[in-house]
Amino acid sequence: MIVSLMQGMPRKLLPVPLVLLLHREAAKDAEPSVLRHENAVLRRRLVGPVRYEPSDRFWFAALSD
Repeated sequence: MIVSLMQGMPRKLLPVPLVLLLHREAAKDAEPSVLRHENAVLRRRLVGPVRYEPSDRFWFAALSD
């Protein structure tokens, strides 16, 4: 009985990490799209052009690599 439980357990638990991995990959793919849309919505609310400060430009340059 214990042997049959030990043999059946990996078959039941194996799909769980695969599902989590696929979910994580899908979330990573969706995040930039969500942030771009949020950025577009926020820009529509501004009256004038966006003015970046030097510290903002530093962060954009550091994150672009």
